[in-house]
Amino acid sequence: MALKNVLLAAVAIAPAAVYAQSGAYGQCGGIGWSGSKTCVSGYTCTYGNDWYSQCLPGQPPQSTQQPTSTKTTSTTKPPTTVTTATTTTGGNPGTTVIPTGPAVTGNPFLDKKIYANPYYSSEIHTLAIPQMTGAAKAAASKVAEVGTFVWLDTMAKVPSLDTYLGNIAAINAAGASQEVIANFVVYDLPDRDCAALASNGEYSIANGGVAKYKTYIDTIRGHLVKHSNVKVVLVIEPDSLANMVTNMGVAKCANAASTYKSLTVYAMEQLNLPNVSMYLDAGHAGWLGWAANIGPTADMFGELYTLAGKPKAVRGLATNVSNYNGFSVAQCAAFTSPNVNCDEKRYINALAPLLTAKGFPAHFIVDTSRSGVQPGGRVEWGDWCNVSGSGFGPRPTTNTGDALVDSFVWIKPGGECDGTSDTSAVRYDGHCGVASAMKPAPEAGQWFQAFFNMLVVNANPSF
Repeated sequence: MALKNVLLAAVAIAPAAVYAQSGAYGQCGGIGWSGSKTCVSGYTCTYGNDWYSQCLPGQPPQSTQQPTSTKTTSTTKPPTTVTTATTTTGGNPGTTVIPTGPAVTGNPFLDKKIYANPYYSSEIHTLAIPQMTGAAKAAASKVAEVGTFVWLDTMAKVPSLDTYLGNIAAINAAGASQEVIANFVVYDLPDRDCAALASNGEYSIANGGVAKYKTYIDTIRGHLVKHSNVKVVLVIEPDSLANMVTNMGVAKCANAASTYKSLTVYAMEQLNLPNVSMYLDAGHAGWLGWAANIGPTADMFGELYTLAGKPKAVRGLATNVSNYNGFSVAQCAAFTSPNVNCDEKRYINALAPLLTAKGFPAHFIVDTSRSGVQPGGRVEWGDWCNVSGSGFGPRPTTNTGDALVDSFVWIKPGGECDGTSDTSAVRYDGHCGVASAMKPAPEAGQWFQAFFNMLVVNANPSF
């Protein structure tokens, strides 16, 4: 309690610093952006979408428009072994490539270090820390060192894979004490976020989105093949397949269903590389853990996995991505009743045998980035937007206490906003206006300093 009081006193916000240029991987434009629109040497301000532009290495301008980031809407272990890669066919249709790196089997996180996302680190050091003092400032520096996933939520961000993967290869070649692995979120389906508004993406099915998405996947694949000596973990399309289980009554989801499924199969096929481990997104306990949903969930994953040819690179499922659920709680929150699967551990252990029966690999990773306080400020289990009272959760580790769970991970970069509270905004979602949502909040993906301060103060365990 004493430390928490010190941290609370320390987060008094100082006047925001003014920067002549945005730093590497920093924001440089977008609706509502008032900072610098130029980048440091070697980086170019690159359009992502209307709400977000980013300083990316060696990238020519994609557009004169301004950009969007996304709603970001997180034991005994089998050993990891290395075998020789074999010829793999994929990439652009008709292209055969021969990756030369090692193939990954078993838990890809075991005895590995997760790459500390330099973009997220840059946000913390250039946006957050200048506004913090004392114990909170010191804690924020430690947050910047935590391995966190990179979101490839627009095509404009895909070329940055070269920089990230090249950097990781150099770190490993220099003799890192633990081999560093890369971690990315594949998140750019056409008509994305079909049951919400906060994270609508850049592609639409009606405007050539299917072909554009295939190009997006093919381009990712090309970078992964080029850097086949780097082991990579991919989380595939948060929220997408979960919506196919529960939101077929939403016209946009019903219209997108066949596209979501076929493109997920395409992604599994094309990213089935020896150095890659994929986890498909499986919502969370409060979404798919209900008795009426869990069976259809297993059926769907089994069907799509089979349609994709049961690719070896598909390791399992990711749960609680960008959400706030605890992994294992001592007492179920009242709002979870009557769902007996009131936390991620219960959900995973209920889902696993159903997946196995369908031939799908029952291994999991859990996003614990914002699960430090339970139940937090949520009034309803469906509260997902900028939840007040939240804190950073358990750090990434393979010591999960559950043989089904490969690792706790930080998929959502805490401090990047879930969605705007501005009711006049095009992407305003009602969930960002409920009592539990912190306000005022910027657009999804933009830096939310007050929320980051809260996550630091409430971190459990503390930094």
